[in-house]
Amino acid sequence: MSKKPGKSLKSPELQLGRAVPWPKTPEEAQIDGVPNPQAGTDYLVRFAVPEFTSICPVTGQPDFAHLVIDYVPAKWLLESKSLKLYVASFRNHGAFHEDCTVSIGKRLTAEIKPKWLRIGAYWFPRGGIPIDVFWQTGKLPKGMWVPDQGVAPYRGRG
Repeated sequence: MSKKPGKSLKSPELQLGRAVPWPKTPEEAQIDGVPNPQAGTDYLVRFAVPEFTSICPVTGQPDFAHLVIDYVPAKWLLESKSLKLYVASFRNHGAFHEDCTVSIGKRLTAEIKPKWLRIGAYWFPRGGIPIDVFWQTGKLPKGMWVPDQGVAPYRGRG
């Protein structure tokens, strides 16, 4: 078993295990990566964010999504508290569905540098139309098993 890491990728201190203020914007949110104790093994990590919210940049109304983030780590693992704080910073952030989804994928990729990452954002209807947005980067390692994201397409009352 590995030791508890005390540092993140860029910050001198992890947010884990201490009180930290909620970030006001996605840009000011700190993403923490911790060393991967199984860096020589390819495996999949999944985060589900079933209650993601952001703000419509036109109407100011809230938008809701179920996010599924899958990645194959390299040297770093994404620390879950920092992810929670990061996604919560979108609650008062005005952006279209596509921008939120792709921005999250790109930011996580830039911070933890996974071998492969994909994000599926299953947005609840806006104006009567559900919008699903998908983004990925990297090359999936050969032989990796990637399960279905498990979010059914929007069917309304059907």
